[in-house]
Amino acid sequence: MHVKTGDEVLIITGKDKGKRGKIKEVRPREGRVIVEGLNIVKWHMRPRAR
Repeated sequence: MHVKTGDEVLIITGKDKGKRGKIKEVRPREGRVIVEGLNIVKWHMRPRAR
């Protein structure tokens, strides 16, 4: 890949389009990068029984 950890990138598609962030992790086998603070997914978890 032609990007590396620490590079600043501009998101061009998706719900975070137009936002900027620093690359936190590069995954060349998957063809993906993890961008700091973007594309965060929150899971709603059911409370555990006590």
